[in-house]
Parts: sequence; C-alpha cells; structure tokens
Amino acid sequence: MRRLPVVPTILVALAVAAMIALGVWQLVDRLPKKEAFLAQLATNPARPPIAFPRFPDDTLLFRRASGFCLQPTSIALAGAGASGYRAIARCRTGAEGPGMIVQLGTTRDPNAKVAWAGGEVRGFISHAPDSRSLIGSLFDRRAQDMMLVAATPPAGLAPNGRPDIASVPNNHLAYGVQWFLFAGIASVIYVLAVVRRAPRG
Repeated sequence: MRRLPVVPTILVALAVAAMIALGVWQLVDRLPKKEAFLAQLATNPARPPIAFPRFPDDTLLFRRASGFCLQPTSIALAGAGASGYRAIARCRTGAEGPGMIVQLGTTRDPNAKVAWAGGEVRGFISHAPDSRSLIGSLFDRRAQDMMLVAATPPAGLAPNGRPDIASVPNNHLAYGVQWFLFAGIASVIYVLAVVRRAPRG
C-alpha cells in the first residue's frame, strides 16, 4: 500500500483540527456565556424601570423602560409573523442624540395608516428590526439598534406581545455539533479518496 500523500494529508489534518477547535469553542466558551446571558435577560422584566438607553446595550433587553418622542419622523409597518404587522415609529428625542425607535402596536392590515403624534412611551426594551442579511452581519459588526415596545398601543392598533426570552437565539450547541460532524465527514471523505486511489494488485 502506498504511503499517504504528504501535502494533502497535512491540509486535511489542519482543516479537521480547525473544525474540531471551532466545535470545542462553541461548546466550552460560547454556549456557557450565552446561557449566562439568557439567565440575566430572564430576570430583566422584574427589575426596576429605566430611561430608554441612548446607545445599544444588549444586557438591557426586556427591561421595562420609558422615553419621550418629541415627534415621529416616520411610521412604517414591518412583518410580525402571526401577529400581522408591527407599526414602528422613528422619533426625534431632542436637538441632539440618536433618537428613539418605538414599536407602537400591531395590525392585520398591510395598508394601515397609523396616526400618532408622539409623547411619552412606556414599555420594554427589545431589538429593532435589522435589515442586514445573515452574511452581511458577519462583516458588519455594528450593534443592533434598540427599540422601545409600547405597553399601550395608540387607537387602531392591537397590543404588542409580552417579552419573550425565546426570541433570543441560542444555537451554539447546534453549531458545535455541526463542526464535529463536518470534521468527521471530511475525514471519512479523505480516507475513501485515498483508498480509491491506491493501486490494486
């Protein structure tokens, strides 16, 4: 039987080692951190209300908060799954600052026109809709904008849903298992390729 080809074997070994390392990283590092983060988020709805944050901070997700919309600059509808559409307003909060995004409520009407003049809003903090694709988010590391989900909707809109920890993805176990599967598949494919190329006799 021939010796294993040196360069291809080294390259495959390095690739398999990298996949295993990524799997270990997902399970040993990323998964415990995400579980601790989710445990913190689970306690946030019961914590005291705060002012809506000026800048993104994921540790504040699901905290009760309040803010004041001086003037909505736009109100648009965004898909909300089974709830139909979310009415989302972008607000001025002063002469300076990043402004505020408010989810006013939901509607089944895709052509609904929402009339809202602004004012004080109380509710909980969530993520604003993100237009970046999955691939795009890998290269654009900006924090996702925060949004205040109103507890009381304006007239003509249905109430928003309650905070749901399940909406925060925790895929690190699946990612870890996938990397191990990729490493196993790559190893099997390489062994089969070497066996098939071996001379018969």
